[in-house]
Amino acid sequence: MLKSIFKSNSQKQIEEYQRIVNQINDCQKFLKDLPHSHLKDKTVEMKHKINCGSTLDEILPEAFAVVKEAVSRTLNLQIYDVQLMAGIALHKRQIAEMKTGEGKTLAASLPAYLNALTGKGVHIITVNDYLAKRDSITIGQIYNYLGLSVGLIQEKMSQAARQKNYKYDITYVTNSEVAFDYLRDNMALIASDIVHRPFSYAIVDEVDSIFIDEARTPLIIGGEAESNNNKYEVTAQLVQSLSINDDYEVDYKKKNVTLAENGISKIEKLLRIKNIYDLQDPWAPYLMNSLKAKELYNIGTHYLIIEKQVVIVDEFTGRVSQGRRWSEGLHQAIEAKEGLIVQKEMQTLASITYQNFFLLYPKISGMTGTAKTEEFEFEKIYKMNVTVIPTNKKMIRRDLTDLLYKNQYSKWKAVVLECREMYSQGRPTLIGTTSISNSQLVSYLLKECNIPHNVLNAKPQNAIREADIIAQAGRKKAVTIATNMAGRGTDIVLGGNSLELTKKSLYTILEQLNNKTRFSDEILEQNIENYSKLDEDTKTILIDSISENDLSSITKEDIQNKVKIAIKNRKNQLIKNDSSIQILFNTILEHYEQYLAEEKKEVIKKGGMHIIGTERHDSRRIDNQLRGRSGRQGDPGSSRFFLSLDDKLLKNFGGNRIVNVMNQLQLEDDIPIESSILTGFLETAQQKVESYYYDIRKHVFDYDQVLNDHRKAIYGERRRILETGSLRNHILGYAEITISELVGYYNQQSEVNNTNKEEIIDALCKLLNIKNIFTEQNLNQLTQEEITALFQEQIYISYDLKEAFLESLQPGLTRQLEKYTLLTQIDECWTEHLQKMNSLQEIISWRSYGQNDPLVEYKRESFILFCKLLQTIFQSVIYMIMRIEELQ
Repeated sequence: MLKSIFKSNSQKQIEEYQRIVNQINDCQKFLKDLPHSHLKDKTVEMKHKINCGSTLDEILPEAFAVVKEAVSRTLNLQIYDVQLMAGIALHKRQIAEMKTGEGKTLAASLPAYLNALTGKGVHIITVNDYLAKRDSITIGQIYNYLGLSVGLIQEKMSQAARQKNYKYDITYVTNSEVAFDYLRDNMALIASDIVHRPFSYAIVDEVDSIFIDEARTPLIIGGEAESNNNKYEVTAQLVQSLSINDDYEVDYKKKNVTLAENGISKIEKLLRIKNIYDLQDPWAPYLMNSLKAKELYNIGTHYLIIEKQVVIVDEFTGRVSQGRRWSEGLHQAIEAKEGLIVQKEMQTLASITYQNFFLLYPKISGMTGTAKTEEFEFEKIYKMNVTVIPTNKKMIRRDLTDLLYKNQYSKWKAVVLECREMYSQGRPTLIGTTSISNSQLVSYLLKECNIPHNVLNAKPQNAIREADIIAQAGRKKAVTIATNMAGRGTDIVLGGNSLELTKKSLYTILEQLNNKTRFSDEILEQNIENYSKLDEDTKTILIDSISENDLSSITKEDIQNKVKIAIKNRKNQLIKNDSSIQILFNTILEHYEQYLAEEKKEVIKKGGMHIIGTERHDSRRIDNQLRGRSGRQGDPGSSRFFLSLDDKLLKNFGGNRIVNVMNQLQLEDDIPIESSILTGFLETAQQKVESYYYDIRKHVFDYDQVLNDHRKAIYGERRRILETGSLRNHILGYAEITISELVGYYNQQSEVNNTNKEEIIDALCKLLNIKNIFTEQNLNQLTQEEITALFQEQIYISYDLKEAFLESLQPGLTRQLEKYTLLTQIDECWTEHLQKMNSLQEIISWRSYGQNDPLVEYKRESFILFCKLLQTIFQSVIYMIMRIEELQ
């Protein structure tokens, strides 16, 4: 009764959306009999309506109905009502929380199509290149069918290809690529190098991962800086002689290290110096980074060494982050720790936080399976509400209470026993670990028990098989070990994925024939599961489809293309005279569909997929993501977490109290604590960690907001310069401001220090590169305003002469040099400003000891720095422009 009276916002929205869904379904009824050409014409009709003043909300039911019909025709899939609701939420700038397997990717096609009708472009942002490419190919069929163009941005794509793909109606791109392209655009020296067009609308997939997990650190484009890399190698050796707690202390929660007096004295003796904090020859920053590398960053957890390079492992996704480096010398310290070549330090050329980057979009929405726990942050920073979309079928997964053991040994033993039990029952099992080293440990233990399994972590040999491993993780007796949420974005289908198995079988068969292997029945038996149980007619079709044609002459590239064509044309009744490869593919696919359908029934009967968590993550959301791999689309399933008192979360947040309880109960090591009270305690601990990390992200956001105002001003000025043909008035405007400020400055100094007017004239003549022809008698007769006016007039004369000279050398040279000088000087000054702002942020926290708010102080100091930045830009531009002849 009370629930019906006091409805949540999500419930109210869902009821509102249901009315729109009914309109969409009614509209689709009139589209079912339309031929393709007429359905495609609907796109043109709706574009015309928008141009005539119709709003997107007004044409939403018709547009969604058109997409729903197109999905049915192109992908042979049915869009459910809950997916329509998610599409509406996405269009209304909200975050749609949909459980795993509910079809987020398909739901995104609805608002993407609708908003693309405006012609302003839509970005669909994913977490990795694989998902971007997969979705652009699969979902792209819908848009192409309806007459829209689809683009794709990949990591190593050329600038020309990026420009082309960003101009398409809908573009699939990763979060890092779209943001770095924005930064690179604002470093371009010619307008034709800009790849982005003005932002309009973005749909962010796995929005919690991008907006929350990756928002702690800013995106940075760096350039090499001068540094003493030898110091990293020295300090990497020195810190080995220091002892924790005696010479330094470690705060694992804040990931910080503090040197004690003993440690400082010991280091100064070893280095034979008086002060490690000496500004002329500092050692402290190198020591602190080496200590962090020693205590807080471990190989297999935080990074890997691939081809003699330190590669960062993303702690949230379990994937390697190619091309990324830790800043402020930490990466160099880790390279020195591992005995690798220490690369040069980087200086920041451009930077932006994900928060401020995504706020550049006039309209943005997102989707994920886990967002409700971070609802406050989404609303506070991004002004986005979370709408929980109901599942298409009722969720029946059982989430069992956690089991807590005294030590790691007992926990891992219990994990292996649980896994062996599931394996013996025939249930698929997914084991989630928090690090690569833990996944390797579990793998070793399972090998000892002779349990076959797949490992999915950031190691390259495992990462390249990610999609294949996840696609078959739901098969009978399948055991998969995954770091955190590796494989996220690919559904785990109970019984297995028939299409992926068919593709793998066909590709292997064709490759063997390509290697001049003599065809025999054994090739089919080796590469098609359960081949021996096929009826003779099916075996004959398979054999004939190969023997009728000579397939041994095709190249490896031909194989890939033929497999792609076979997948595209599978079960297409309109295609006549199927090729031998198409017949082979369709026959294998039909076999696997029947075979895996039976296996799925068996797996469901046994209880579905079982999830084993080996440690609670800092965030409840990450744990929910792991659980969400089981129980998709109404499938049965279960989950349980196995913990020990040595786990990081319990160590950092009150594990001692539980130790005392276990000791009082005198429990044996193999007997766990299982209680709802324990689960509540852990969730409280996670909430504390979430709150702590939110404060970090809020801190980053608040400080970057200040820099963001500077960034908008500088980037706006750069864009105006790029888009302007003649910059003569621009530069002369800089000159007038600079002359006025210099005269005003020296006039103030004269009142304090009796600075004479000759100094003013000398400074102006030096800046403008003109001869000083004034006598003391002339100067005494001039007022401040007259001096200003005189030199402002002189700059016009000098500039005219300089322009005439340059144009005599080459017509149009002046305009080119103006643009180049302006942009390069702005970029150099901006780089220096970023370093100063970074230094200011590091030291400003000390103001709190004087009862001052560091953020207020930071805003005040940064305003002064920004004013100096503008002065420096103006002066350096004039100085360089007036000396162009000397630089020739």
